[in-house]
Amino acid sequence: MACTGFHIHNAEHMQLVEIKAEIPLSAVESIDGILLETENVGWNIVEDVIEHRAWIVGMFSDGDEARIQWGKLMPQTANYGLGEPVFRTVVEQEWRDSYKTHFKAWQFGHLHWVPIWERGSFQLPMGHEVLWLDPGMAFGTGNHETTRLCVERLVEWVQTKGHQARVLDAGCGSGILALSASKLGFTQVCGFDNDEEAVRVSCENAQQNGLLGRVDFYQGDLITGLNGRQAELVLANILADVLMHHAHELVASVAVGGQLVLSGILAVENPKVAEVFSTIAPNWAMESHVLGEWSDLVLKRSDQMI
Repeated sequence: MACTGFHIHNAEHMQLVEIKAEIPLSAVESIDGILLETENVGWNIVEDVIEHRAWIVGMFSDGDEARIQWGKLMPQTANYGLGEPVFRTVVEQEWRDSYKTHFKAWQFGHLHWVPIWERGSFQLPMGHEVLWLDPGMAFGTGNHETTRLCVERLVEWVQTKGHQARVLDAGCGSGILALSASKLGFTQVCGFDNDEEAVRVSCENAQQNGLLGRVDFYQGDLITGLNGRQAELVLANILADVLMHHAHELVASVAVGGQLVLSGILAVENPKVAEVFSTIAPNWAMESHVLGEWSDLVLKRSDQMI
């Protein structure tokens, strides 16, 4: 699936299956880490700060898929005291409305990331840019540290090197990083995801921002999505295990003089990830930032071939 000929579908009539299970507040941080360390984008954590309760919520295309994904998650969360899951059918619009309370506007520098439903009331400062977002079922509102780490690297590149670079967003989720790159002035931007729903949401967000056709979104994994492609700035906000497993493909996708920005890495995992990538690209400079319990890893390619 790509954005060519894309049309926003009528979400009002799309039937989905929700899984909801209560989780102890003490387990929220640990389970949040597990969800960030999974390739499935259908899971979220919802907290009620007034009632001091929290739930893990999954949204899937049908009952069979919901039960498959619950079965995959159970072994990873068995020690955290999850409640019994409740399955129910909902229309997508109902789910979209429920997460609006958890996605808040934020900014870095002169670029703002704002929920699409605040379009009529948000006051954009003069000289600033805004990216309107409706993440749908895809990961990526910018409210998570892993996304913010990548955004900081995008802005840093612009400030030091300008906009003359190809940008490749591997595992685009809602399209937030690729679309942010376009808003920042990059003209050669593409992004891919192995989840068709993520590509659809990315295309929808592109259309909402007048960027349809300026960013190339397509479906692919870290083998097919990177095959035959190189960019000066490659972004990969994915789980650490997947990054390490596909280290060769990611390193090979970086053009001479470019850099690879890896995120989705717990700070305690960073040395292990760095060791794997330094073995494959021993002459590349490395640096890392930490934000909360999360970190990034940036590899800067020298002029020498791998």
